[in-house]
Amino acid sequence: ALPHLPALWSNTRKTHSLQDLRQQASIAAKVFVQRDYTTGTICQFQTKFPSELETRIDKQQFEETIRTLNNLYAEAEKLGGRSYLEGCLACVTAYTIFLCMETHYEKVLKKIAKYIQEQNDKIYAPRGLLLTDPIERGLRVVEITIFEDQSNGRIEGR
Repeated sequence: ALPHLPALWSNTRKTHSLQDLRQQASIAAKVFVQRDYTTGTICQFQTKFPSELETRIDKQQFEETIRTLNNLYAEAEKLGGRSYLEGCLACVTAYTIFLCMETHYEKVLKKIAKYIQEQNDKIYAPRGLLLTDPIERGLRVVEITIFEDQSNGRIEGR
């Protein structure tokens, strides 16, 4: 028998599987947090709180997640001595250096993926939500999936 969905969302259960949540829960809706181009083409997302999440998550928690993502993407795109050195080494080695070395950008993308996983585990999945890494959507949107509470056929939290 499949485990009951609210048990997956329970704050008392330390380890719940995001895969279980994806496979066993019905998707009620998806919310898309769009890119914010007000300051140019740097990768950042709007911090405007989507009304669809009002019954699921605290506005401050949501904004903190998006601000942290924005800061991490800014860190990834920051140019510094290391970025220039990577570029020079790439040219000198005909880009073969990247076969044995991760770029600063790749390292920060891994950091972002880890942060999103932690946020899903601790905050979003217990509330019937799932953040999708923006890299999976071409850095165009932060996708938040809202799952339905299957015990009563309603969207959890309403």
